[in-house]
Amino acid sequence: MNDINEALIGFELADDDSGQVDSLDRTNGRAMCAMAFSLQWQSEHARHTDQLVAPKLNLWRDILPFELEPDLMDKPVDHVARRSFAAGELIVPYQTDLCFNLSQRAFHRGLRRNNHVEPRSGRFYPRAFIGGSRGIFPEEILPFRVCSVSDDMIGCDLNNPLADKALDLSVRILDIWAAREEHGGSCNDVAEMVTLNGPGMQARWRGQPTDFWQDIPFARMAGEADAGFYAMPRLVSHVDKAASAQIAQLYQRLLPAGGRVLDLMASWESHLSAEHGLGEIVGLGMNDEELAANRLFAEHRVHDVNLNPTLPYGDAEFDAVICSLSVEYLVKPFDVFAEVARVLRPGGRFVVTFSNRWFPPKVIRAWEGMHEFERPGMVLEYFLRDGLFGDLETWSVRGLPRPADDKYADRLDDSDPVFAVWGSRA
Repeated sequence: MNDINEALIGFELADDDSGQVDSLDRTNGRAMCAMAFSLQWQSEHARHTDQLVAPKLNLWRDILPFELEPDLMDKPVDHVARRSFAAGELIVPYQTDLCFNLSQRAFHRGLRRNNHVEPRSGRFYPRAFIGGSRGIFPEEILPFRVCSVSDDMIGCDLNNPLADKALDLSVRILDIWAAREEHGGSCNDVAEMVTLNGPGMQARWRGQPTDFWQDIPFARMAGEADAGFYAMPRLVSHVDKAASAQIAQLYQRLLPAGGRVLDLMASWESHLSAEHGLGEIVGLGMNDEELAANRLFAEHRVHDVNLNPTLPYGDAEFDAVICSLSVEYLVKPFDVFAEVARVLRPGGRFVVTFSNRWFPPKVIRAWEGMHEFERPGMVLEYFLRDGLFGDLETWSVRGLPRPADDKYADRLDDSDPVFAVWGSRA
């Protein structure tokens, strides 16, 4: 398993004056804690790790998986407990009666105002799209999967996409403090919290490629050329500091020490730690002023990969390639991924990171209209398309507290989520 500490760079718990406690204990008011959860699972084509930070759990009412509870009680801060679960052991097992066919007429294509939605095989939609069928309420937002589409029928799967997967769960205690007297409040089921409405959606349904490609997926709102849009430098951070630290830590783990690295679709920030330990770093982006402001670059070039996907480098020039917070702008992703494979040395890694923030005029249409956990699945399809990459993995981290000095701190409690997909040149 990946070390759960890797997801917690920059973790800071909000100040609490209720008193620190040495170990977890349900008695004597010692019931509050912060925990980090790391869920790992395997699909047909990739290994997946989804990490979630719960900054405030109340052990009087929140429910831990009973298999893990003995490994956590009476344990101190930084203790890590791990447990492997067979398919259907941590969450409700796969149920065949939750897979069924519906008439095409039962899918509410006009549910979203001014946005006609067609069901596509492998995609996820809020259950409201089939509200009124099989006892589903019209307001339900929990996602379901369309597993097949024919001229007259839609195959639906209401199971949790992890229901048939073996799961490894790690838990790290981040902080413990005495609880104030509380009345009321909701009860969280931790197993549901770490598995519901996201993890599992990255994988194909029964190995079949997901249909991301209809509905003009690579169209964009802005018609102007990219050169015009990016002519003005934007020396701003595209994620908060906590999210950037997660990206830096991931790169630290995945990129080879002393390796020559291409930063693709680069900007003034490469989201690499100051002690990155890499060799030469080369930047390729859209604005010369932004690239020149990046002190990590040994060299840089301005190049529009949407206009010309051919990268201006020779075969096998780089030990690794990174693409930070930009994959959602690619209009010719298959061509670009093939070019990345060409410039990578055999075994070299291509690491793609992204969040849920972007420039609306330039993001591709498909990216905006999908669940955030479908996006790693779409990027996986880019990697899988030509068979040029192996050892595929996805990773996510959510729930870290937003830094207090962030400009959105008064509106958003959580840091920007981070998602990543990577593979090695076959």
